Amino acid sequence: MTTTADTPRHTPLPLLVLGHGRDLESERGVECPGDLPAPSDPSLVARARAAKEALGERVFVLGHHYQRDEVIEFADVTGDSFKLAKEAAARPEAEYVVFCGVHFMAESADILTADTQTVVLPDLAAGCSMADMAAVDQVQECWEQLVEAGVADRTVPVTYMNSSAAIKSFTGRHGGTICTSSNAKTALSWALEQAGDGGKVLFLPDQHLGRNTYARDLGRPLEDCVVWDPHKPMGGLTVEQLRDATMILWRGHCSVHGRFTVDAVEAARREIPDVKVIVHPECRHEVVELADEVGSTEKIIKTVAAAPAGTSWAVGTELNLVRRLAAQFPEQRVVFLEKNVCYCSTMNRIDLPHLVWALESLVEGRVVNAIRVDEDTAHWARVALDQMLALPGETAKD
Repeated sequence: MTTTADTPRHTPLPLLVLGHGRDLESERGVECPGDLPAPSDPSLVARARAAKEALGERVFVLGHHYQRDEVIEFADVTGDSFKLAKEAAARPEAEYVVFCGVHFMAESADILTADTQTVVLPDLAAGCSMADMAAVDQVQECWEQLVEAGVADRTVPVTYMNSSAAIKSFTGRHGGTICTSSNAKTALSWALEQAGDGGKVLFLPDQHLGRNTYARDLGRPLEDCVVWDPHKPMGGLTVEQLRDATMILWRGHCSVHGRFTVDAVEAARREIPDVKVIVHPECRHEVVELADEVGSTEKIIKTVAAAPAGTSWAVGTELNLVRRLAAQFPEQRVVFLEKNVCYCSTMNRIDLPHLVWALESLVEGRVVNAIRVDEDTAHWARVALDQMLALPGETAKD
């Protein structure tokens, strides 16, 4: 649809950039930095192009959907974490894999790529607040307490892709599987079947994806879910609660998706005629229940891309992607769902200066910020990943 002077233009919902105001109703995980840093010095663009050209097929640059545009410009492939790791593994001729994402994603790429390939993360400070909410010593302590409660022998761990290699390895050691936001329903169904009657699932590290998959996708009762708080004795639960529960949800969440609220959905419906609300399943259950569509980042992109011209979409995911969708599909009205803007602060640590530094270092024969997962951890993490790939009808997208 072409916009003319006679076509009414939509005014986006007012945005409150976190760091410039407060909203005590938003779920807190990590602090938001406020505005996205200004675009990098334009001279860096020429340097990035020159370095990438000099490296040729020796380098393969991966760009996660949540990266800023100045970084995405130099990505050979864009996508979600597991898709990108698989893309890297499918290009063994690339000596260097530069992963413009966060730490757990680079770990997954190292696990899946050949020993002759080196994975580089342009900024080692690019982590993931959700992944950091489940440290391996906390998870091991949880398992020991499940043993003491007499339920570990009928508990199957299911770990979201957004987790460290150590947590993936724990999952492999205990007969579990990894899942993405696209295949969580299939993975959870498999785990429940493995656990048997009276069995349980320990879902790590995102409580919202676990709860939404169990209650919304599988139609099971919310009452079957309990939340394990690693900062409380016995997870803040009684032995009876553990024995009665089917889903033991780790108390973790995404600091971006956890901020979307019921109020935001209701405001979008009031202010935008015929709006469709689409959100990521990492959002809270009450938000997911009110949305018109729920799906992974890939599904959000495909849904908006396939929608008829003139339709309006309020999108509940990271703002870099929402802005990119609005620019790519101007014939539609694509707006950010929340008034509270939170960029993924760790994802945005990967900027053009860091990318240029990493690429130019490779040109000079220096490898910086190489990501290496030790052999034992990688083995058991691969066991869990292979179990995911063996799930019925698996397509493995985030």
